[in-house]
Amino acid sequence: MFDKNGDLKIGCISGVAGTIVVVVILLLMSIVKINAGNVGVVTRWGAVNRVVYPGISWKWPIAEGVHVMDVRTQKDQVDVGAASFNLQTVQATIAVNYHLDGQYAAEVYQSVGVHYQDVLLAPAIQNIFKATTARYTAEELLTKREEVRLAAEDALSVQLAVYHVIVENFNIVNFDFSPEFNAAIEQKQVAQQGVETARQLLARAQIEAETALAQAQGQANAQAALQQTGALTPEYLRYLALTKWNGILPTVVGGAIPFIDVTP
Repeated sequence: MFDKNGDLKIGCISGVAGTIVVVVILLLMSIVKINAGNVGVVTRWGAVNRVVYPGISWKWPIAEGVHVMDVRTQKDQVDVGAASFNLQTVQATIAVNYHLDGQYAAEVYQSVGVHYQDVLLAPAIQNIFKATTARYTAEELLTKREEVRLAAEDALSVQLAVYHVIVENFNIVNFDFSPEFNAAIEQKQVAQQGVETARQLLARAQIEAETALAQAQGQANAQAALQQTGALTPEYLRYLALTKWNGILPTVVGGAIPFIDVTP
């Protein structure tokens, strides 16, 4: 036979132990830990209630849930296809740094959800880049790359600010055009190089012609002076020194051997 008092004691102990376990479980379910760089959106029976910040917080067990949202700087990289103002096909890779404004996390959760990046970022980047490149020719996309980047960054910042997403940086990782356009650019560069070479040759020929003309004029002036005076004028000697001396000094100097051949 069982002792009724003993059974009662065991029942009481089991009840107390069960209560303690339930209390501990509920207590653990009430503790919320939010790591640095995140915020928690607390919902009560599915409705947004409040936002909790990094550290230890409390919530009602069962009735309340916590949805963690990252507010650190994040990077999203998107491949974009677009067209320039002169209808050249443009392929680009865009990298955007951004972060969520934590004080509006509840609004973002309620209107967009936890995965706001997938919902907002990729479509916005696509649309903004296409609209921006359509204002520039393909050549301008290359020569005004920084201007294009800043224009796209400003437009994206304005569009995402409505959703409390802050754009920190907009980078165009690379541009890529059609093979036909790349070949045309290469041909244009070759043609420009040819024009530059021709310009240099023309300038050189002009200088040589001017030099020859100056030498001829100098010779004519010197010969005219010699015919008039019958003597070696300083002008004629200067002309001879410039045009007939080979730059080598004689090894023997003496007698009546002239330093420069003065025969006209």
